[in-house]
Amino acid sequence: MKHLNITVQGKVQGVFYRASTKAVADQLGIRGFVKNERNGDVYIEAEGEASFLEMFLEWCNEGPERARVTAVNTQEGEVKNYRNFEVVKKSLL
Repeated sequence: MKHLNITVQGKVQGVFYRASTKAVADQLGIRGFVKNERNGDVYIEAEGEASFLEMFLEWCNEGPERARVTAVNTQEGEVKNYRNFEVVKKSLL
C-alpha cells in the first residue's frame, strides 16, 4: 500500500476532472480524495497498490477529454487508510 500526494496543473477545473478522477479511482480500487485548489490546480491524495497507482497516475497525466494537463507533481506520503475515494466540493479554509 502506497500513498501519493498529487498536484495536477493546466486546464483542469471546469472540465469534469474531479468527477472523472473519482470514476477512475473507483475502477482501480484507489482510495483518497480529489479537490480543486484556489490557484486552478487539482490536488489529489491517493492510496492503493503500487501497480494501480501507476495506472492512476498515467490517467492523471491525460485527464478527461476537455482537460489540458501541463504538469503532474507527485510526492510519496504517509498512508492514511482512507475508506473510499471522495470528491471534496469546497475547501473548509
